[in-house]
Amino acid sequence: MKKFDIAVVGAGLNGLIAALALGGKQTHRPLSVVVIDRYDPARFTSAQHDSRASALTLATQTMFGVLGLWDGVKAQAQNMERIIVTDSKSSGNRPTLLSFGITETQNPVAAMVENHHLFRVALDLIAGSPAIQILSGQSLEQISFGPGLAKITLTDGTEIKASLVVGADGRSSMTREKAGLKLKGWDYPQSAITLTVAHELPHEGVAEEHFTSDGVFAVLPVMGNRSSLVWTEAHDQARKLCALPDADFLIELQKKFGTHRGQLSLASARHVYPLSMKLANSIIAPRLALLGDAAHVIHPLAGLGLNLGFKDAAVLAECVTEAVKQGADLGGASVLQRYETWRRFDTVSTAYLLDALNRLFANDNGALKALRELGLKMIDQSPRVKSLFMKEAAGQMGELPRLMRGLAA
Repeated sequence: MKKFDIAVVGAGLNGLIAALALGGKQTHRPLSVVVIDRYDPARFTSAQHDSRASALTLATQTMFGVLGLWDGVKAQAQNMERIIVTDSKSSGNRPTLLSFGITETQNPVAAMVENHHLFRVALDLIAGSPAIQILSGQSLEQISFGPGLAKITLTDGTEIKASLVVGADGRSSMTREKAGLKLKGWDYPQSAITLTVAHELPHEGVAEEHFTSDGVFAVLPVMGNRSSLVWTEAHDQARKLCALPDADFLIELQKKFGTHRGQLSLASARHVYPLSMKLANSIIAPRLALLGDAAHVIHPLAGLGLNLGFKDAAVLAECVTEAVKQGADLGGASVLQRYETWRRFDTVSTAYLLDALNRLFANDNGALKALRELGLKMIDQSPRVKSLFMKEAAGQMGELPRLMRGLAA
């Protein structure tokens, strides 16, 4: 029987960052943490295994600075120098209705980093953190959440006890299921195609959000003359597009993308996944805290999903470490209740805001389109309202945990 303070189930980025926030060398009082996953997370340090890129808000960058990650990835980070929003299906007629950049914000509100760089640096930091251990290659066989400590049994018979289990095991979370918690929400009639493309002309750090009747088409700058794409279409159309040979797919993509950055070429594999909005009816249970996609699945149109999970980790770390300082049970009900209260409004409000934006823009109603364009132009011309949008994009709305204010938890 192995005993730890914290057992993190799931070695994706949210799980690894949670482990560092709770047991990394940068913490004032590292807790003993075990990270459990059926797959070895080291495989995601290769671009061949994970070609995705993520938008990291200013708040996330601040957190990463405290944890020691930012120095390792900032050389690979492409700042979003400017963000433009359009409301047009045609690549040849996309007037900018809303834009903001460093002239309004003083700093870029976010930066794009390819996921394999994030995995590499996070795993290097974990390897140098004596309090953190990774157990990969085994799945959960059984889990109980008390009375007393939580108990986990792995498929090889290994038994683990912990004061707190952190469920970071994604939208199909076994920890959530074993605790009897449910995801509630709905599926969208859309799927997202994700890939990275190379283009002849530089992007100059410009991120583009094109709202169309089929869904958002996002072009997000990464290092070099490359961009990460999120291309939303109806399910059948998305599957048909992904099934095309590369040359035919590029023809369709160029039509959607436009010619303003010259000829395109594929720089990664392409993937398609259905979109949904799902929220757990509760993100806590006895000895359990959910974070990331295990707790909330949101529309990707603003790229905030991963950052919400990082904020979950920062808030949980603060709640837990304060309990430890006071000599309280780090996995006790009062700690978990504080975590849920702190995170609930932020995650629910963000999920419903993105849902409303998706429904508002993903239609062909002419009158509504005219109102949308008017509304975006009014926001663009209102510094006060615009600043609120920029703060949201930078992840700086609401009560920020210590890590996102540049302070160790």
